[in-house]
Amino acid sequence: MKHSHSSGGREAWNTLCLELYHVIVRVGWIFKTETIIMPAVLDAVVDSGALRGLLPVLNRGGQSLPPLFLAGAVARRPVKKWSLVAAALAKAGCFAALACAWTPLRSQPGLLATVFLVLYAMFSSCNGISQLVAAALQGKLIPAGRRGRSLMVNASVGGVLAILAAIVFLRPWLAEADGFTKIFAVTAAFFAVAALVPAFLDEPPDAAAARPPGDGSSRGGWLAGVARAVADWRQTLLADRALVRLAVVAACFSGVIMLFPHYQAFARDRLGTPLTSLLTWVVVQNLSTGIVSFVAGPMADRRGTRVVLIWLVALSSLVPLLVTGLSLAPHALAADWFWIVYVVLGLNPISLQIFTNYALELAPRPVDHARYVSIVGAALAAPFVFSPFVGWLVDAVGFRPVFVVGAAVIAAGAAVAVGLPEPRGR
Repeated sequence: MKHSHSSGGREAWNTLCLELYHVIVRVGWIFKTETIIMPAVLDAVVDSGALRGLLPVLNRGGQSLPPLFLAGAVARRPVKKWSLVAAALAKAGCFAALACAWTPLRSQPGLLATVFLVLYAMFSSCNGISQLVAAALQGKLIPAGRRGRSLMVNASVGGVLAILAAIVFLRPWLAEADGFTKIFAVTAAFFAVAALVPAFLDEPPDAAAARPPGDGSSRGGWLAGVARAVADWRQTLLADRALVRLAVVAACFSGVIMLFPHYQAFARDRLGTPLTSLLTWVVVQNLSTGIVSFVAGPMADRRGTRVVLIWLVALSSLVPLLVTGLSLAPHALAADWFWIVYVVLGLNPISLQIFTNYALELAPRPVDHARYVSIVGAALAAPFVFSPFVGWLVDAVGFRPVFVVGAAVIAAGAAVAVGLPEPRGR
């Protein structure tokens, strides 16, 4: 569907379409917030630190490993928008299945926990693929100096609408005995609506010759394709030291995501906060994301993505320290002020998008966009093999030591990020 013949008109239309897609996804996302809702869902079935520790593994593993192996296929596809439509529909299907399974299996917690984790893993894989394709489309259709503005629109407009949806719908559903079924259903509905938007992109086909060397085509079977892909990742990392440094920063930053399922458990188990507090935290986190986007987006466009990345990683290291500090306060006071933790956690969605934008700028050619984004995603996921061990440590030694060590690791990532180059000056 063509809407403009001029390059400027095409760019404006495609920017609008991608922003609308991300806004709708963001509204749906508030009903399944990774830092709050998903851990609470699992705890409602089986309250276990070890199982809770699986959530970040499935989340980042699913979002990182499939894209790592599919980056070459995405790069080779001349028109990428239909891949985004398919991946977004698959995300909706996962939550639709969970909505159907929740009530019938509620009396069998072991089986329900298994079904939930399997569907969560499938969703995370579909989400990782959709994020990879969306990033490739952004790199293809939106210039680097205007991606910060898109980030601001996605976070601010999407954040406001998401907060309104949470207040209207999430508040009563969290108070219902079986409200999770409705939460899953509306999440599926928003993702399905979002899937329709990329179909209207005015995406010019890539040149047939524009494919990365050693792209791991299907000749020789999937094992040969994997071997070629691994060799190509190694070659890419050896050729770009800045990408290696970025991967180290991403691996350190993964501590933010690895710890977040345990925050709401800490507040519930140690501070006695009720389930209805989840709504306050969800609203605060999304409001914080929107406000931060007004600073981070324009700053990334004007001063470059690097400086924004450094500050976001550094500030994120404060989250575990905030929780540790609150643990030392009287429980009633700490429960009343626990929402402050989610103010800083609002940096997380912006930080992940800034990682993607920096990887896109670092890639030497447009055909390398998918590979660079997938390598950074894999670096974010690699430390998550330790996430169940972190959950076990929380059960064994308590929250405080784990949170302090996590803060140190994230702060180390900020220190490494200082040595990153500014891609626009390369």
